[in-house]
Amino acid sequence: MLQILMTALTALVIVLLLGRFVIPMLARLKPDRTEREIVPEPPPQQTTKKKQLPSPKPKAPTMGGVLVLLSVSIATLIFGLNGMEFALPVLVATLAFGVLGFVDDFMRVRDPDGIGLRAAVMLGIELVIAGIIAIWAYRSPLIGSALYLPISGGEWEIGIWYVPLVIVTILAEVNAAYLSEEMDGLVTSVSTVYALALIAILAALASVAYQDGELLLGDNLSGGMIFAAAVAGAGVGFLRYNTYPARVQAGSSGSFAFGGAVAMLAILSRSLLLLPLMSFCLLASIGSIVLQAFSRTREGGKKLFRAVPIHRHFELTGHPAPQITSMYTILTVVICAVCLLPYFR
Repeated sequence: MLQILMTALTALVIVLLLGRFVIPMLARLKPDRTEREIVPEPPPQQTTKKKQLPSPKPKAPTMGGVLVLLSVSIATLIFGLNGMEFALPVLVATLAFGVLGFVDDFMRVRDPDGIGLRAAVMLGIELVIAGIIAIWAYRSPLIGSALYLPISGGEWEIGIWYVPLVIVTILAEVNAAYLSEEMDGLVTSVSTVYALALIAILAALASVAYQDGELLLGDNLSGGMIFAAAVAGAGVGFLRYNTYPARVQAGSSGSFAFGGAVAMLAILSRSLLLLPLMSFCLLASIGSIVLQAFSRTREGGKKLFRAVPIHRHFELTGHPAPQITSMYTILTVVICAVCLLPYFR
């Protein structure tokens, strides 16, 4: 427990210290994309005075995810050496997605039109990274192709189908986080809550492994806890700069890193069946886009939502961004708390 606390505090302090120097550097490059600054429509007012729109949110620089990547890497390498068979692969995978996002951010900053990587190129690279991760997890003797069933405590062996399941899971989480990044503090808050919940789940699994004499598995699950603690600490520290009105945006680098971390923690804990519930608020971004497209084909072009992802719909109906982020965070806390119950019977 002391090691987990030290890891989280180290990651938090690194983000806080680096933020004071890195954010001004990022601000000199280029502010965040202006199309993300959508001002909510004001609620109806019973007055004869002329309505005035609220002033737009101040522009914030992007690429803030470099703070998260640096702090998570340093904290994990310092405290996670005993469980590197888990901690190192998940860190490398998170860095791979973070670097991909950084390239996209950098191209947007340097391009006058704010165009980053082409969608097909980005999806292709994501697919390659996800495929490598899926094969590694499938072949790992400590993970394998069995999914943990928390309610019964048993396992579900799905064989080779584990590989496409992991690929789809990773792609969904990474892109869901990417779509949720455009609102201040949203992806950071939800990912931080998830990382905290995974610390508890991995702790429960490590305790069982130690009791069964599986010391190697227990040590590596503890390494996964160190990584989760680093993500949680970095997330809390980054919220210092990312809450509304944000001084810096996570950007593609931060959202890809958070999405990759969420998926990797689910793989380590073999909780892929619980992941859609625990990360519901992230996956709602993709789900709303799918429903919007489906409704427009079935309803003769009529839109189901005023805007997608769905948090933009809430914003355009008059809910302020801090309120939306708070409700997403609270809902994630409740769902994760419920999902923790089977592990502590």
